[in-house]
Amino acid sequence: MDLVIIITACLVAVTSSIIGCFLILRKMAMVGDAISHSVLPGIVIAFMLGGTLGSWYLLLGAAAFGILTTFLIEFFNKRGGMQHDATIGVVFTSLFALGIILVTVYARDVDIDQDCVLYGELDHVAFEEGKNIFGLLIPYTILRLSVMLLCVLALVVFGYRGLFLTTFDPAYAATIGISVMAWHYILMAAVSLSTVLSFGSVGAILVVAFLITPPATAYLLSDKLKQMILLSLVFGVSGSVVGYYFAAAIDGATSAAIASVLGAQFIVVFAFKAVQKKYFSAPNIPVV
Repeated sequence: MDLVIIITACLVAVTSSIIGCFLILRKMAMVGDAISHSVLPGIVIAFMLGGTLGSWYLLLGAAAFGILTTFLIEFFNKRGGMQHDATIGVVFTSLFALGIILVTVYARDVDIDQDCVLYGELDHVAFEEGKNIFGLLIPYTILRLSVMLLCVLALVVFGYRGLFLTTFDPAYAATIGISVMAWHYILMAAVSLSTVLSFGSVGAILVVAFLITPPATAYLLSDKLKQMILLSLVFGVSGSVVGYYFAAAIDGATSAAIASVLGAQFIVVFAFKAVQKKYFSAPNIPVV
């Protein structure tokens, strides 16, 4: 059971950390937070259509609202001239509030609010149904997350040039015929789908933590994209393992413990870089 939970957390960590590196570099870190909250209306509508929380309607409804969120953020930012952080705040709070209204009106007696969206059910993954592969019963959550990870890896490997150029020099990318907006929406679609597939098991809070904290920690240590991605994977996976055993030791919430460990990693690295900069950096010698 321990191994299943750790594998689930690590799969989310790896997928989210890879995507999160591009979000950090594009200064769009909080888009993941917006998506993880604004999919609630899609979940409720999907439940109303499918009648169960386990149907594919749930995934499709949540994914649709995740993509809608990214479109609205971009639309208000480009067409309305609003600042990016302001558009994120307006869109995700409005859609999340709409979701709360739908829950209270149409799904009052169904547990699809805090446990489903915010906290997840990471400890329950080991008890869910699965598929027998080579004599091993693999939970469906792990299978879905594995497929999502393979899709993200394929996107980064085969689309590395497009993602790299549109992240660091969108003007140059446009001049050589690379569609900046196309790659933007491809990345946002990946964020939406990975967030939707992940928050059912680990919760929105931990998804956001994985999207932001390991890449931000890696960013402190590296100025090269490939190295940043590798470091973020190390921080994400190690935070998942240490966080799980930390939760077991204190008998606390696994998702919260993992997020706390990720935050502690960032603080330690930040302190290390601050000390290094203060005492070991070469002094600036003025040129006369």
